[in-house]
Amino acid sequence: MNFSGVKLLVFASLIGLFSLVSPGQSHNGSKPAVTPFVDGEQLAYEGKLSKIIQGIAVADLNFTLQKVPNSDDFLIKAEAKSKGSLLKLFRFSFLQELQSSVDADGFKVLRTVKHDVQKERVRNSEATFDYGERRVTYVETDPNEPMKPPRRIASEIDDVSHDLISGLYSLRLMPLVVGKSFRISISDSGLVYDIPVRVTAREQQKSIFGKQWCFRIEPQVFGPNRMIEREGDMTIWITDDARRLPVRSVVNSPYGKIDIRLKSAKNLR
Repeated sequence: MNFSGVKLLVFASLIGLFSLVSPGQSHNGSKPAVTPFVDGEQLAYEGKLSKIIQGIAVADLNFTLQKVPNSDDFLIKAEAKSKGSLLKLFRFSFLQELQSSVDADGFKVLRTVKHDVQKERVRNSEATFDYGERRVTYVETDPNEPMKPPRRIASEIDDVSHDLISGLYSLRLMPLVVGKSFRISISDSGLVYDIPVRVTAREQQKSIFGKQWCFRIEPQVFGPNRMIEREGDMTIWITDDARRLPVRSVVNSPYGKIDIRLKSAKNLR
């Protein structure tokens, strides 16, 4: 497996947990009276890569959700960090830190701040969502070259839009039903992607809570003109209970399989 293959597979799996979003509207025009998550919720995941060698731990992912003081809005922080085995085996390491500011009214993203490190490459970025102008503006800088002009991208957005983080939490608000299909819009790095999503089954999964009934969800992120223009498939399992927890994500591609599972959870509803 080459470096680019490992990089693609790891980041595809991160997308799997970050990127599912609701269609461009809230549920019946409003968010549920009771959300499946509460102030202070913390979720931690571990990703394992399999191909020739089975189950090598390659990444940790952590999410923290907080209420903004004196507001109903949310600040969601996420960190994705490679483990030492990824550097030892494939000479590749990464750290991605994201902060997503979310308007609680309709649950739409307002601002995304990202710090992205891939080996020696470092980028800082900010995306601002202007719903009056229906536009997301993305600005990326290289802290190692402060005199270099920033990279700027602007794209049209829907009335309710998401970034990679707010999308995951938005999905937890959805009334999931087996057989349901919808198309979603997600903004990442200033670009906007249209992604078909299907809820394909209700099945049991092993988790830190024991066996749990989950909805099996399949976002179509691989393929021509999609977020990842390669061959592959992705599956996510979200618990069929009041907490709607993503407990597992699996990505298959010609480079191998990566399996991300929930390993700890605190301050749950």
